[in-house]
Amino acid sequence: MKGAGHFTVSPHSGAKAEAFRLVVSDGLATLRNGIASFQESHGRHWRDPFVDFYLGERMQLGIDEACGLPSFSPDVARADDATRAVYEQELTSLLEVVAAGFRGDRANERAWSFLAVLSGAVAMARAVRDERVRRDILTAAGVAAKAI
Repeated sequence: MKGAGHFTVSPHSGAKAEAFRLVVSDGLATLRNGIASFQESHGRHWRDPFVDFYLGERMQLGIDEACGLPSFSPDVARADDATRAVYEQELTSLLEVVAAGFRGDRANERAWSFLAVLSGAVAMARAVRDERVRRDILTAAGVAAKAI
């Protein structure tokens, strides 16, 4: 699940905007495929191993290899409509995969919560300097994500 980290050049016009759209699309597709892989290999018990991986091993990577969801969301919010449309389409596809792993009446709601907890925790953990605070954020988020 390789991402491209924080986009440092303003993604608002021409070729830069198109390049950013492609990176966003690829980053979210990579996350979607990673979750699908966990679902395939772990069956209905995919969530806990995925959470441990996402908040553990994945957090050891540099920001240039970080997950696209927390990395790109702030930049997409400031991007053009075409970029936001690509993001929304990829996010919806991601939601479908996650929700398929939850099943039941509230699968979509649980999937949104799951993604929000994980991506929010990663964004916060990457922003703090204190390793103890970082671990506390990731531990709390892991408990919450596994309870969803």
